[in-house]
Amino acid sequence: MKSTFSIFGRPAVTVAAVFAAVFSLSAQSEDFNTGKYMEIQSAVLRTLQSQYVDTVQLDGLLRKGIDAMLSTLDPYTVFIPEENEEELDILTTASYGGVGALIQKTVQGYIIIVEPYDNSAAVKTGLHPGDTIVAIEGVSTKELTADQCSERMRGRPGTVLNMTVVKGRGGDTVQVALTRERIHVSDVVYYGFVDDTTGYIQVGGFTQDGSKDVRRALESLRSDGRMKRLVLDLRGNGGGLMNEAVNIVSLFVPQGTLVVSAKGKHPAADFQYSTQAPPVDTLIPLMVMVNSASASSSEIVAGALQDMDRATIAGVRTYGKGLVQTIRPVGYSTSLKLTTAKYYTPSGRCVQAIDYSHRNEDGSVGYVPDSLKKEFRTRMGRPVYDGGGIAPDIEVEPKYYSRPLVSLIYSNVISDYAIKYYNTHDSIAPAGEFLLSDEEYDDFVRFASQRDFDARTEAQIEMEGVMEAAEREGLDDNLEGLGDEMKELLERISLTKEEFLTANRQVVKSLLEDEIALKFYLRAGGAESALRQDTQLAKALELWDGTIPFPEVSSESGEETAE
Repeated sequence: MKSTFSIFGRPAVTVAAVFAAVFSLSAQSEDFNTGKYMEIQSAVLRTLQSQYVDTVQLDGLLRKGIDAMLSTLDPYTVFIPEENEEELDILTTASYGGVGALIQKTVQGYIIIVEPYDNSAAVKTGLHPGDTIVAIEGVSTKELTADQCSERMRGRPGTVLNMTVVKGRGGDTVQVALTRERIHVSDVVYYGFVDDTTGYIQVGGFTQDGSKDVRRALESLRSDGRMKRLVLDLRGNGGGLMNEAVNIVSLFVPQGTLVVSAKGKHPAADFQYSTQAPPVDTLIPLMVMVNSASASSSEIVAGALQDMDRATIAGVRTYGKGLVQTIRPVGYSTSLKLTTAKYYTPSGRCVQAIDYSHRNEDGSVGYVPDSLKKEFRTRMGRPVYDGGGIAPDIEVEPKYYSRPLVSLIYSNVISDYAIKYYNTHDSIAPAGEFLLSDEEYDDFVRFASQRDFDARTEAQIEMEGVMEAAEREGLDDNLEGLGDEMKELLERISLTKEEFLTANRQVVKSLLEDEIALKFYLRAGGAESALRQDTQLAKALELWDGTIPFPEVSSESGEETAE
């Protein structure tokens, strides 16, 4: 006798039909509500336009409405207006038509060249750090913001840009006719050797053809046969094109290896990326450096190599962005960058942060409760976890930068002195060897002491806040003599600018040397100089024996320790 599956005594086919009908009604209801609110929105706009007391700029209102609507979703789904299409091109390709230089608004109100990019139109035209752009196409830069100047300097490759420039060295005023070029900033910031046998490649992003730059760097390091291990530095790398991340992984693993998969709401968003090209080296011991600013494609590279047990990951937990964005045109030269999927490493884990309530100030993953973590296994059986970001195999904290030191950096005091140094010196020692003398650092102290940066420590600010709060609330009389002691303590923890710069001589001096090396030798020179004082990297190399660390299993668990 043929049996029929039933629910609550009713034939399954009947139940299925009911479910289908309910689903259909639900879909119709959703479509109805969408249409309803679109009609309501249109009616509201018509009413505002015809009856509101003041003139309404409907285009601005609608733009704010779009932005507000998207703000309820993830932070990566954004509307890209027509005027920002060029920025989108720069974001995805790292290429643009222009001068090829980092600029900054000076205290005097003009534009100064802070850093020209290697092989750029700026370099070819003879522009240097410290050169002041006083006019662009006859318009004084004093009347323009930095963004307005940048916009005027960009343009279609091959077009001519006329500028009036005051040279930093010599002070001559010259007229510069510069031909804009398609500027491409290489993803490889610097490559070389940390020591006699340790190769090093710093990758700043994942833009179009960036993996080719990494391949060339790797092949160059291997060329003389002395490299015995390699560091791939992804610290501060905010990601970029996923296919370039896959191509970089392909340098170190067999062809056809699964690197990343994505799953979305729409089947078209589902995909798998495997390596397509033959590898360069599948055996060399590899360590990948990451930090809280390593995001997206950086996490694909680190997570995939970790899951394959191909690399040791060192540093601190990565940012935790495991979302895939797709650019969709939405009419009138505008686009919508929207999240269409989540990506997963070969072990099956998603690096997207699950708990947004435990984010750090910079947005990166903070504390991840154990209850939100799910265990996965690498190819060798090592446990790895989701919940947000890629946790390193070797955890090494970065160098701590105090509040006054951060203020010193972001107020451009170090950069400005480096430009002053560049303009008064014809040359310096190679980037990896350059050191400031004690006399030169003393000159910097005198320079910095006259500049506007906040030398107050966090302890000082907290103490000042307590004393001010006590006075506001009328509690100072209740302190019974403690007020004088608090004032004395405040004096002890308060530093003048000169005292701060003297007490932090070594760290400030190293930052200054890096910045001066950058002015003379551009981006690669600054990175090479910074390697000398990279305590995080040095500690990671000290802890790394070239093998993949396999965690010991506690005997209390009843399992044996893996060998």
